[in-house]
Amino acid sequence: MADHAAEMRKRRERAHQIGLFRYRIIQDALDAGLTAKQRGALVRRLAGQTHPGIDGQPVRISRSSLDRWIRAWRAGGFEALVPPPVRVEPRTPAEVLSLATALKRENPARTATQVAPI
Repeated sequence: MADHAAEMRKRRERAHQIGLFRYRIIQDALDAGLTAKQRGALVRRLAGQTHPGIDGQPVRISRSSLDRWIRAWRAGGFEALVPPPVRVEPRTPAEVLSLATALKRENPARTATQVAPI
């Protein structure tokens, strides 16, 4: 359980770092004193540049991503720039997995390819 808590803390810290990275890139474009024309030119310039990423590797950010981040900031502040936690849900229903397990136990030589159509 401690490993899970440590992993979750690590993921939250990474998400926070992503939010800080996004804010660092768009902060100049958030200036309320900019006209739409000035903001557009600034965002185009930012999209044309290479930026140091979170891990130090150079990254390029598309104009649409920058626009999305600016809209997110306006709608929800810094928290809107932080990616939400990943919610991983099983794609296969539990009943199907139970049936597949029972079929495999019934005949251990049966392959997954043979179990799938059943």
